[in-house]
Formats: sequence, C-alpha cells, structure tokens
Amino acid sequence: MSDSRTDADESTDGDGAKRRHRAAERDTPGRGITPAERPIDPAAPEEFGLVQVWWGDGKGKTTAALGMGARAVGHGYRVHMLQFMKGGADSVEAVRGEYNAIAALPGFSYENTGHYGWHGMADGSDEADHERDARAGLERARELVDAAGERALDEPIDPDSPPEDGVHLLILDEIIYAANRDLIDPEDVRDLIECKPDGLELVLTGGHEEPTYLDDLADLITEVGKVKHPIDAGQRARKGTEY
Repeated sequence: MSDSRTDADESTDGDGAKRRHRAAERDTPGRGITPAERPIDPAAPEEFGLVQVWWGDGKGKTTAALGMGARAVGHGYRVHMLQFMKGGADSVEAVRGEYNAIAALPGFSYENTGHYGWHGMADGSDEADHERDARAGLERARELVDAAGERALDEPIDPDSPPEDGVHLLILDEIIYAANRDLIDPEDVRDLIECKPDGLELVLTGGHEEPTYLDDLADLITEVGKVKHPIDAGQRARKGTEY
C-alpha cells in the first residue's frame, strides 16, 4: 500500500517538518518530502535530448529501456518504443508482458518491425527477410525522428496521439544488435543520431559487441555484462522475466 500523505501531512510530523526546514534553507528540489504517486498530466521534459546506448552480453538492456519509458510516462511525457529483431519465435509463447503493460500506460506506445524467428539460427527463417525487416525498421526510425523534429518538444504532447505527431523519448530496441549483424549499416545508425532534434531523448539498445562507432555521439554508454545466467544451465526463457 502506498503512502498517500500530502505535503501538509508531513509538515505536521516532527521529523518531516525538520527535513522540510533544512531543505528550504538549502533550496533543494526534494523539499524534504517523501515521494509518493501523483496524478499524471501531460507535460514536457526540461532536460531531455541525450543519446543513451545500452549494450552487452548480460540480461537487462531492454528491461532498462522499458523502465525508463515507464518512468517518463509517469511524469506525463510521450514515449514510443520501436523494436528491431523481435518478431516472435517458436521458443516462447506469442505474448509479451511488456506489450500488455505498455498498452495500460497512457503516453507509452510500441511497434515491432522484427521478422519472426532468430537471425543466424537454424529455425527456418530466411536471412534475407531479417535484413529486409531490419532495414524497414531503420526507415521507420528515421520517420519517427523526423516527426519529432517537426514538433515543439518543450511542450506537452497528447498521450493518445500517434508517434507520428512526435514523442519526447524514443527507444530503438535491438537496433545495435541489427547493426552488429550487418542487417543495417552502422553508419546509418550514426546518421540517425546526428539528425535527431535537440530535445529528443534517444535510447538505443542491443548487441553483444561493443558499438565503438557510437562513442563520440552517445552521452551515456552502459555495458550490461553477464556474470551468470540460468540459460547456461539449460533454463528456457521464463514468462514474466524474459517475455
């Protein structure tokens, strides 16, 4: 159960009043108040515009991006996720918990341009189809970046509007994986970043090979490294943690 105390409630609490007083003296953003949920109204970010890169052989790259997306829509910002390389596979059910969750969050939307199956695996999928769909994903990403450039990103965006009307945060999930596998040209990924509007926060994920070609363009680069993973012991993907 959440703590629904208001600012006024905390002001009557001895410890809370002391915190608030100290915070007021230091003029801190937190104001000495314990965070709690608030109503979500459409808003515009004041400090978006960076480029984030999440890569590595560990689990958690997409998970981190989704977490940021949820946090952003919690502040009333408009978020969209475009997925590469995840068009479904025989190895797991045809359901994704993250899609269900996104559908329940106002201001968060997604789409998938990946081909069914896994590129480079003997699962019957055609390699040329994977390349075609990855290239289509890149074109779609460019459309979304261009659309954001035509929008005033320092203003709120209707949470029910299509991503073609602009977004504050764009997640390009597994785009680095597609580039690592030469399905799209890394130079095209660089060009996409260089063409983004200043106010658009861009999050790129995927791949086990270090994308050094992004070093000079990214503001944040995180390597998600595997120390131990149950898949190495034969554990299959689990519903609720992997999909």
